[in-house]
Amino acid sequence: MSKAAELAALIGSGQAQGDRNLIINGAQKVSQRGTSFTGQGANGSAFFTDRWYCFSGGSSAGRFTATQETITDLAGFTSALKLDCTTADTSIGADEQLSLIQSIEAQNLQSLGFGTSGAKPLVFSFYAKANANKTYVAELYKNDTTLSSQSHTFAVTTSWQRFEIPINNTNASSIGTIVNDNGVGFYWLINLHAGSNLTSGTINSTWLAATQANRMPGCGSFFSSTDNTFFMTGASLEIGEVATPFEHEDIGTTLAKCLRYYYRIGGASAYHRYGVGSCQGTNSCGTVIYSPVGEMRDVPSLETTGTASDYGIYEADGVNACTSIPALNSAGTNSKQFNTTFTSSGNLASGNAAEALANNNADAFLAFKAES
Repeated sequence: MSKAAELAALIGSGQAQGDRNLIINGAQKVSQRGTSFTGQGANGSAFFTDRWYCFSGGSSAGRFTATQETITDLAGFTSALKLDCTTADTSIGADEQLSLIQSIEAQNLQSLGFGTSGAKPLVFSFYAKANANKTYVAELYKNDTTLSSQSHTFAVTTSWQRFEIPINNTNASSIGTIVNDNGVGFYWLINLHAGSNLTSGTINSTWLAATQANRMPGCGSFFSSTDNTFFMTGASLEIGEVATPFEHEDIGTTLAKCLRYYYRIGGASAYHRYGVGSCQGTNSCGTVIYSPVGEMRDVPSLETTGTASDYGIYEADGVNACTSIPALNSAGTNSKQFNTTFTSSGNLASGNAAEALANNNADAFLAFKAES
C-alpha cells in the first residue's frame, strides 16, 4: 500500500492523526465529577462531563438532569452527554438561556490566523439526537479582541445525525486576533433554550459583532416539555472546509488533556490517601500534591465535599478528624504543585510525618479546578 493510501485509510478510520480536533473530550468519555447531575437549570454554570458545562441564564423554572450516558446505537461511540428535562418552562422570560458549552483555550487557536489575511477555514461537527424533532442553534463565539459570533440552526430528530457546520471565515481577517494566552479564545455552544433578548434579531451567519438579539434566532425550547431529551457526542472543531471523520483517541490522551483543567482525587473509598506531608504544630498537616500533567491551565481553586469531618490526618497510628475544610496555601500553590493544609483539634506531634486522607466517607474528594 502506498503512503498516500495508508494516510487515506487512517483518516477514513477516524483514528487520531495529530490533534486535528480543537475540542477536548468530544466523545464524552471522561467524567471525573460523576455520571449523573440532578436539579440543573438554575441561573449560573455547572460542569458535567469533563470540559463540558451548561450555562443557564435568567430565571427559568425549567430544570433538567444531565448524565454521562452509555450508548450502543451509534457505531464507534460508547458515551454521550444526555440532558433530560424534569421541569418544564412554557413561559419564557426575555433573559432566559440554556446553552451547552465548551471553552477553548486561546493559545491553542493561534494557528487559525484570525485577524490576518491568512485566517484558516473551520468546520464544526457533532452527533445529536432527541426524543422528538427540534430546531436548536449551534454557535461559535469569539471571546478575544473583538467579541464576535456566528450561529447556525440545526434540526435534531429521534435518530443520531452528524451535523457538519462550515464556519464562514470570509471576514475573519477583520474581527481581530486571538490573544496568545491561557484565557478563552472561543466558546463552542449548542443553544437549547432562549428568550427574546437572544432571538429577536437576525441570526449571525457570518462573523459579526456578538449582538445578543442576533445570536439565537430560531432556537426551540428544550424546556417546552418534560418529555424532552437531548443527546450529544462526537463533537469536533477542526481546520478545513469539510468535516473529516471524528478523530478517536485513546483514553489516556483524552484524560491527560482534561487534567490540565480539572484534577480530582479520592471519592472512591474511605480513608483514601491524598498525599504525605508533615505536622505543622499539634493541629495541622501540610501536604504537597502535584499535578499529574505537570502544569494546569492556571493556579487552581480547591473543591471539596464542604464538610470538614469528611477529611482526616493519619499520624502516629491514628486518624484525627479534620475540624475545618482542607484549604490551599496560596503562598506555596502554583499551577504545578498544590500545598494543602488539613486541620484537626490537636493530638499531632509537630514535625512528624502524616498522611492527608478521606475520613470514614467513601465519597470524600479533593478537586483542583483551573477551568477557563
